Amino acid sequence: MSHVPDAVIIGAGVVGAACAYYASRAGLDVAVIDRGPVAGGTTGAGEGNLLVSDKEAGPELDLALLSIRLWRELADVLPPETEYEPKGGLVVAPDETALTALRAFAEAQRQAGVEAYEADADRLRDLEPRLAPGLAGGFHYPQDAQIQPAMAAAHLLRASGADVRPGEEVTGVLTDRQGAVRGVRTTRGDLHAPAVVNATGTWGGRIAELAGVHLPVLPRRGFVLVTEPLPPGLVRHKVYAADYIADVANGSAALQSSAVVEGTPAGPVLIGATRERVGFDRTLSTAALRRLAAQATALFPVLGGVRAIRAYHGFRPYLPDHLPAIGPDPRVPGLHHACGHEGAGIGLAPATGLLAAAALCGGRPALDVRPFRPDRFPEQKGPAA
Repeated sequence: MSHVPDAVIIGAGVVGAACAYYASRAGLDVAVIDRGPVAGGTTGAGEGNLLVSDKEAGPELDLALLSIRLWRELADVLPPETEYEPKGGLVVAPDETALTALRAFAEAQRQAGVEAYEADADRLRDLEPRLAPGLAGGFHYPQDAQIQPAMAAAHLLRASGADVRPGEEVTGVLTDRQGAVRGVRTTRGDLHAPAVVNATGTWGGRIAELAGVHLPVLPRRGFVLVTEPLPPGLVRHKVYAADYIADVANGSAALQSSAVVEGTPAGPVLIGATRERVGFDRTLSTAALRRLAAQATALFPVLGGVRAIRAYHGFRPYLPDHLPAIGPDPRVPGLHHACGHEGAGIGLAPATGLLAAAALCGGRPALDVRPFRPDRFPEQKGPAA
């Protein structure tokens, strides 16, 4: 381990992979370490959402709009098996009250640069012929897209040329006498570097703790149902009800669910998404799955006669203000963070990687990074939750 890279990135999910990709494009030599395989955590359990439709005007939407542009660029250089699909999103309202609220939400988004087009009830059926009747209307978001997240992470890492070290757990963050980062300690030895990037998703708080700082990342469990393969075009867009937006913004620990329904190139339809804070409990929740199935069939009655062949779940890295931590940590020189994206990490990965690379190089960021400062949370004594 005598080689000294410019930075060590902890985490081989899609965010860590994007950090490696853009850091290498900026001329840096990086190593990527993960205690498991590539995309073995939250990335591998994600649906691959690349969304602007669910984000209110503000810092996260700015990050999402930058990422959408970057994903389009990446789609031209990544191989077809990443399954990039600019399918667009469709947000539907069950009644006039919900439609009025959605109309105000979309107008604020449009002022921030989002493409959002209102669709009346007849237009909804043109966009999605299998939708349930009786919906009041909705909005079409052509910028929404989809990707196969594990494949995207793997190919971003390959394109980065990084020294990728799966199955190697970080057990400590090395610092000098002045408290500045000097690398990491792993189960295979010490790896020295002048910068360390914490891109460990739900484990971001634990890595921060190893460096002696507080970052309150908590896991938020979510389930996804997968149907048997269905004919192409049965579900044309990423479709969800307007109450999904409220679920995303809600910080409650209790179970919340709002169906997000979408087809895949391989045929199965994916049905998410639930949210609940139960720690790292991996117990299968039949209540959550039943709720998802009922909500999905309410949107698409045709799914009532379709078999669900499996379900899977993962843990979203939740921060209390629903914004990720991105950039250098002023409490520990040389420590950087790129975590806490909750359920939006796949969509926000390229912009996060671009911002992380700029910080590592001392360059100018592509947008205002102050809302994502890692030290914005009150200090807390004791271990990370």
